[in-house]
Amino acid sequence: KEEHNRSHRKVRARVEHTFARLKTWKILRDCRPKGDGVHHAMLGIARLHNHTLAG
Repeated sequence: KEEHNRSHRKVRARVEHTFARLKTWKILRDCRPKGDGVHHAMLGIARLHNHTLAG
């Protein structure tokens, strides 16, 4: 159980840090009042990320 908690803590820390960084991005702050703008911005970011991983 301790090993599971340790790995869960590491993953959670990465996710929390990622969310904290995303909140500082101006593009996401500007999209927030426009309804589903954040959703579209996140899809674009995910696509760019996947594109860079694919090389």
